[in-house]
Amino acid sequence: MTIWAPALPDGGPRYRRIAEAMAAAIGNGELAPGEKLPPQRQLADRLGVTVGTITRAYAEAQRQGWVESRVGSGTYVRRAAEEDHLPFFRAGQPAGDGVIDISMSLPPPHPLRARGLQRALEGITASPEALQAATEYQPEAGSQAQRARIAAWQGRLGLPDDPERLLITQGGQHGIHLLVHHLAQPGDLVAADALTYPGFVCAAQQAHLRPMAVPMDADGMDMDALARLCARQPPRLIYTTPDLNNPTGARLGEARRERLVALAREHDIWIIEDAVQYLPEEQRGTPLIALAPERTLHVFSTSKVMAGGLRIGSLTVPERLQERLCSALRSQSWMVPPLMVEAACRWMEDPDSRELLRWQVEELAARRTLALERLADYGPQSREGSSLIWLPLPAGRRSSEVQALLARRGVKVSTPEPFCMGSEPAPQAIRLCLGPAETRETLEHALTIVDELLSEPPTSPWQTL
Repeated sequence: MTIWAPALPDGGPRYRRIAEAMAAAIGNGELAPGEKLPPQRQLADRLGVTVGTITRAYAEAQRQGWVESRVGSGTYVRRAAEEDHLPFFRAGQPAGDGVIDISMSLPPPHPLRARGLQRALEGITASPEALQAATEYQPEAGSQAQRARIAAWQGRLGLPDDPERLLITQGGQHGIHLLVHHLAQPGDLVAADALTYPGFVCAAQQAHLRPMAVPMDADGMDMDALARLCARQPPRLIYTTPDLNNPTGARLGEARRERLVALAREHDIWIIEDAVQYLPEEQRGTPLIALAPERTLHVFSTSKVMAGGLRIGSLTVPERLQERLCSALRSQSWMVPPLMVEAACRWMEDPDSRELLRWQVEELAARRTLALERLADYGPQSREGSSLIWLPLPAGRRSSEVQALLARRGVKVSTPEPFCMGSEPAPQAIRLCLGPAETRETLEHALTIVDELLSEPPTSPWQTL
């Protein structure tokens, strides 16, 4: 939290002058993006005004888009447009010249990605039957043949492979959106790790659900804490990424998986198991859908193993929910475009797709080793097989400050705030993604910049006096 007491400009109501001083401080860098502002009473005492005046000033600043209020946490300076994380990340934004963007979880670039899609599309154009099918309406869940092909592909990856329980979606995020909107009602409690995937946070917000942040540690969600929360008021559903928490990389231990299932059965809770952050099969634990198939909904997609732009995913769901979710699919978009589904299926069946995945696993392992060695002095955390590095910051460093300083040096990273469930305070850490850098050498250059920055003394807080 900054120590900030502005000199007020002349003229106009005091609350408006305070808001204008705030805007000027943000513009000249005196107040940094992500900076927490003083509590209202504290600033009122410093400026010799009433708390009501400060309340109106903060409200005006928020109305103008300069700050944001977080329930139970305080008021913060909003990030600049190019760094904005509210309330969800923005994918697909081109980086400027010389900028290395390791803020998004993407698969590493490889020519086989474009080649695989090209061959799939060429195969479709050469097939009158495929072209005809692509012009016709299909069942909401996808055609039986396409569902069987996707299920077979998932089976080769060690994932749920029952085509009768599989629904085709427009990516993993679409699947999450469907589930939170149709398994819960506005005002229902939904639980997730205290730090979790922003896509779930965003979907829950849009569905007007109440977030329940469950404490976590290196072994994932704290089941004792979850049991206490359930005893007071059980959530309608629990969202979890048991094999690889995003952003911390924590893995839910086997005993905790068993207890999670037991609690879900005891309190009649749905479980959303998100497996989109792909890990090799030997690095995963027992799937929750195998432990509790009657109440687990499994989310997967092509985004981390083939290409995010395909927007093809799957939901594997209990039989009793199929009709309900098919109705939701029909009301939203009738069906996933069959042309894109066919392209994805043909790419999945191309032998090069298996070679691409083998290369990706090896490349990410090499990048992970490089990152752990380069950042060893700062205690980086990363699961074997993961494409994420969770980097706690040295004492005295703030994630917003480090993110801004790295951006000035041409490296984009993620701070914890978008991953916070509800109003939980964010730890001082950054997330680094190993995949998106063009080459291993590009990633090494970005890691060197991170290392150099963290070895420098932190910015003095007295600069904001």
